[in-house]
Amino acid sequence: MKITSAEFVISNSEVSKCPKEPLPEYAFIGRSNVGKSSLINMLTDRKYLAKTSGKPGKTQLINHFKINSNWFLVDLPGYGYAKVSKQTKRTFQRFITKYFEEREQLISAFVLVDIRHDAQNIDLDFIGYLGENGIPFSIIFTKADKIGKTKIDKHVATYKKSLLASGWEEMPPYFVTSSEDKLGREELLEYIDNINKNMFKDNAL
Repeated sequence: MKITSAEFVISNSEVSKCPKEPLPEYAFIGRSNVGKSSLINMLTDRKYLAKTSGKPGKTQLINHFKINSNWFLVDLPGYGYAKVSKQTKRTFQRFITKYFEEREQLISAFVLVDIRHDAQNIDLDFIGYLGENGIPFSIIFTKADKIGKTKIDKHVATYKKSLLASGWEEMPPYFVTSSEDKLGREELLEYIDNINKNMFKDNAL
């Protein structure tokens, strides 16, 4: 897929105020400071589409970006550590849950995981939540350039082992990425493109 247009549409904290257009949505979420904004900018080939910050918890709203005029990339607040008040954290984590459970346009979630670290309970818990609620998702391993090619397979295998130990029967679809060298960009965009093409083809029947 070639990204010909990527535009910010709206930020809000209420699912009812999300765009009404019946376009497929792909939601990106992960622990704070996992490299989500950098990944979004890399995927769309736009340097400043999503705001990056060295401070965890920068994203605190549901952010919709319209891609190629036919699908939405949704940037969701990170879960876990963030330098915000407990009340603020409860508020935006509540609308994250509401988004996943009520948003009919949602096609798939992408859970971002820092490939440098072992599986974290907070990630496994969130993945478990998606599974329990029947929400389709894939895993995106970020920051692969930080560990070198020889360690990537080992770290993915370790993560798979953790998922199987926590009750999963198989490893969900996953992508290994690096925002620095655009690793995984074509594979991820092709994955989204194939889903969109199949959807539009089915709707045309």
